[in-house]
Parts: sequence; C-alpha cells; structure tokens
Amino acid sequence: MRPVLARGARQEDGACRHLLLWRAGPGWRMVSSAVLGGGLGERGWVLNAQVRPGYARMDPERHLAELAAAHGLTGPGVGLMTAAQVDDCTWADDQGVTAAVTTGIGAPTWAADPAAVAAPQYVPGTINILAVVPAPVADAGLVNLLATATEAKVQALLDAGFDCSGTPSDAVCVAVRTPHPGEPADEFGGPRSRWGARLARAVHAAVLAGALRDAERRAGGPTPDHPAAVPGCRRADLLAGS
Repeated sequence: MRPVLARGARQEDGACRHLLLWRAGPGWRMVSSAVLGGGLGERGWVLNAQVRPGYARMDPERHLAELAAAHGLTGPGVGLMTAAQVDDCTWADDQGVTAAVTTGIGAPTWAADPAAVAAPQYVPGTINILAVVPAPVADAGLVNLLATATEAKVQALLDAGFDCSGTPSDAVCVAVRTPHPGEPADEFGGPRSRWGARLARAVHAAVLAGALRDAERRAGGPTPDHPAAVPGCRRADLLAGS
C-alpha cells in the first residue's frame, strides 16, 4: 500500500512554507542520513520541511523538532530539510516500493571533487529521498538499501543531463517493516536483490522526474512566495489519485 504523504503549511520568515509528512505509525524501521532522527532504528514518522533560500539557523535539529511537535508528532521520527519546492515532490511506485523525492539542484557537485571547499555552516539539503519498502529487511540489508537509493539517484541525475553526483547536503531515508516474532527478514538490499531492484527503479524514476522538473523551474525563474496559507496549501494525501 502506498504511504499517505500529507502536505502541511506554516508561516515562517514572512511567507507560507510547506512541508511533507508521512505519519507511518508503529511497525517501521528506518535508516537515514537526516539531521533529525538519523541513523538506524524504529521510527514512526517522516517530515520534510521547506525553508527559505539562504536559511541560516544553526540549530536545524531543534527547528525540525519544533515543527514535528507543532504537528502533533511524538516519539522518534525522521526530520529532513530543504530549500527546494516541496510542492514539486515527484514519486514513483515499483511492485510495492514507493519513492518520494524533493529536488533542487542549485549547487550540483561531485562527491570526490578535489577543488571542493567544505561549507562553513549547515546548508539545507536539496535532494531529499524517502523510499518505503513494505517488507522486513535485516540491518545490513537496510544499510545496503540506502546505498542502492544513492546509486539510483546518481544514475538519474546523469540521465537527466546533470554533471554531478548530487548536492553537498542531500539526505536519504529508507523505511522497511519491523518483522513480527519469528518472521524472517530479508538479508539483502543491493540493486540485484528483490527489494533493492524495486527500490532502485522507483528512486531512479522519481529523481529523474524531479531533476527534469527542477531544470524547467529554474529556466522559468523563481517561484514567488505567498505570505500566508491559502486553500490548497494543505492536502491530506499528496500522492492520492496518481
């Protein structure tokens, strides 16, 4: 079953800022590079918050925790942040696996770039990936799924015509089911494993669509802000009917 990805809104920095929210509930294990709730363990929700370009707060973890609390989220969860347009979330399904991606490629880079200079402060991630696998996967396989998602992202960026492996602050979150007592967990998550192959195709399709849309958006100029929430800012299920 496809996850329910809601869109919320709040006023921040003089404008209406949107966020995406998956209230997963109990029974999910996640691995993530997110600033809030990163690592590996039981997680009950995922929040992807859009912030203004030039975001300068030095406490993004606290900021995300405040947003989570404001939306009634409790317990451990994952919080991601981006300056990209979360309204342009792209997604894809592949045999039960769903990938939802927000894409902004304003600072494309290669991971191994000898000329790269470390950013002096935290910069909100611009390509955020959420991939949901409806099956139990062991720890090693779950970490492998995260690597597979990253490989698929790079492949999609190259297929979209970008000369980069991503941006300096991309983040990934992969969710799998918690196994029931006595239920075996899949040991593998590479691109030729059962769930890894499906995840790779879903992530590739979602990132490819997002990268192409991002290029079109940049060619058309910046999207203007609106000062407060209007009808349509909030949606109960962004993926419904797709």
